[in-house]
Amino acid sequence: MGQIASQSQLRMAFVRWALVLVPLVLLLGILSGWLANSGYDNPWFNALQKPAIMPPGWVFGVVWSILYVLMGFALALIVSARGARGRQVALAFFAVQLILNLAWSPLFFAAHQVTAALALIGILLVVVVMTTWRFWRIRKIAGLLLLPYVAWLILATVLNFEVMRLNPDAESLAPGRVRTQISL
Repeated sequence: MGQIASQSQLRMAFVRWALVLVPLVLLLGILSGWLANSGYDNPWFNALQKPAIMPPGWVFGVVWSILYVLMGFALALIVSARGARGRQVALAFFAVQLILNLAWSPLFFAAHQVTAALALIGILLVVVVMTTWRFWRIRKIAGLLLLPYVAWLILATVLNFEVMRLNPDAESLAPGRVRTQISL
């Protein structure tokens, strides 16, 4: 009952969790983007002015796929760290950041709420930094795996801000919303 697990048992626990969590996190990320019709194929997004620093469309798919895989591995490291001090809090932070992350694409691409999306990504960035710190305290490698995510979120926040700045009427560009001016 009170036996300590061997290194191979700990490694196998991580592998089992990684086999479930990496594809799950990746699938959730892909699903969020797909349901929101995110990216350059979105007619509303295509109509917006983009900042000069906006990467080509294919970069987003590649980068987000890599980031979701890294998040899944980091999560598997923490989930498999049974008995670690602060583990439950770290997992709670991860869950909150993942929910915020998955909410951003529908808010930006489907609801066309550029300003609200900027607020959301700002909160997301803070929660991800806190998650990274919590993960780092349990397993340094788990914290390191989240650093590219933090870096990308900083860029994504700047891009969101620039899109908002360049498109003050972004919400009125939403397909299906017709603006009429009738004088009587």
